[in-house]
Amino acid sequence: MQSCEISSDSTDDPLSSALHRQRQPRIVVIGAGLAGLVTTKTLLESGFTNVTVLEASDRIGGRVQSIQHGKTTLELGATWIHGANGNPIYHLAEDNGLLEHTTEEERSVGRISLYTKNGVAHYQTNNGRRIPKDLVEEFSDLYNEVYELTQEFFQNGKPVGAESQNSVGIFTRDVVRKKIMLDPYDSESTKKLKLSMLQQYLKVESCESSSPSMDEVSLSEFGEWTEIPGAHHVIPAGFIKIVEILAQDIPSRVLRLSKPVRRIHWNCSSHDTEEIVDQVDHNQDQRPSHSPVCVECEDGECLLADHVIVTASLGVLKKAHETLFSPGLPLDKAQAIQKLGISTTDKIFLEFAEPFWSPECNSIQFVWEDEAQLESQAYPEELWYRKICSFDVLYPPERYGHMLSGWICGEEALRMERCDDETVAEICTELLRQFTGNQNIPKPRRILRSSWGSNPYIRGSYSFTRVGSSGRDVEKLAEPLPYIKNTKAPPLQVLFAGEATHRKYYSTTHGALLSGQREANRLIELYQYSFGEETTKPNI
Repeated sequence: MQSCEISSDSTDDPLSSALHRQRQPRIVVIGAGLAGLVTTKTLLESGFTNVTVLEASDRIGGRVQSIQHGKTTLELGATWIHGANGNPIYHLAEDNGLLEHTTEEERSVGRISLYTKNGVAHYQTNNGRRIPKDLVEEFSDLYNEVYELTQEFFQNGKPVGAESQNSVGIFTRDVVRKKIMLDPYDSESTKKLKLSMLQQYLKVESCESSSPSMDEVSLSEFGEWTEIPGAHHVIPAGFIKIVEILAQDIPSRVLRLSKPVRRIHWNCSSHDTEEIVDQVDHNQDQRPSHSPVCVECEDGECLLADHVIVTASLGVLKKAHETLFSPGLPLDKAQAIQKLGISTTDKIFLEFAEPFWSPECNSIQFVWEDEAQLESQAYPEELWYRKICSFDVLYPPERYGHMLSGWICGEEALRMERCDDETVAEICTELLRQFTGNQNIPKPRRILRSSWGSNPYIRGSYSFTRVGSSGRDVEKLAEPLPYIKNTKAPPLQVLFAGEATHRKYYSTTHGALLSGQREANRLIELYQYSFGEETTKPNI
């Protein structure tokens, strides 16, 4: 079996010195996204040397994927640093000179493009007319007023009425509709237009939550997600620079790419370990020393470990947890995985030779006038394109050229992923012509799009708290195995990190980073405690 021993010059740290005197614990990290990389970096810096990272794909970064496009960088995955004050991603970027300021707003729920502070969002209807700016602002104020109400159920402990079905979407649609219909000053046509705008805002919200529909997002839990104060930023050189910073001090032999895991055998006895290795890894040259965990890879190799840190996405856990863990996960953890939500939010980049939009336009928002009374935003398969909520103008043009970034989520995003580039380009061109009323818009000269839903090693963009789930499910997902009440078993055999395991910052890159640090610190504390005792090292 491949040795993962690496040299370390650190002798000042008591933990590092103690680790060198004792048998190094064998640690396997599954996944080389932000959570996996920061876990590994933190462990190595603390003196652990027998660490191996198994990444199923052929690259590091996970849901960070920066693509070089001519002279610029496009983000298929993570794009923004959300908030600055105390955000570890922000400080990494700032310390390394990567930042670009994008908005002065203390909070942003995506009503306008975050690519630029300037300009105006153009709300266009499917009949080719632009909704007047003052009407947009009037509706936006109304919507944001109701959005604030959705935060209060968790934050102020307000009871959730049965009529809302504990759904952000149902509650928002009901309250906004009532306020629109009771307005004595609006004409019937204006009311219909506002009702249509409501549907578009809910589509934008779904893309931001990475939910199939806001009807699936829990109203009672919605306000627990915490926004870090401060401006939002992009990284012009690409978010991948954060990944590279985290990985730069990790020796190459620690990182093993294209190494998918078939099964994690945990709570193994010495006899169990020998049987698994005999059956699976025929290249094992010597009898294995006992370890409570055995990681079985798809290629047949087995890695013995004292601790395994799983950073797989919630989408992968939903799909594979029943076969991935042996023995299976405790019922309450499996139920938490089932109850929490994850969906797909995809981007569609369209590059044009020349802009057809006006200089002040920072986004084109699609408002379907025939959807004013729509009760569900789930569309028949052939109408998947109706879920595209908008196209942002990438700014500045000196960097990006004449580029639009479209947004689509849910099952409709998966249907988009199954189409070829030519089909998606044609459909998007027709939509832009229809909504702007400009039949002379040419087809884009290039198209690039993400496919997070159909990626077998990702299976979704990021998590949300679905109706019927709560922050307690997030904590249950994050709880290490075996549970602490089982005092006879070796502790911290299987640990869990990733954005879906952070109760306040799920769905974010900083949530992923902090979760990785949290799990690394569990092991650091375990061994500090062990080496701090004057007794012999416990059998872990």
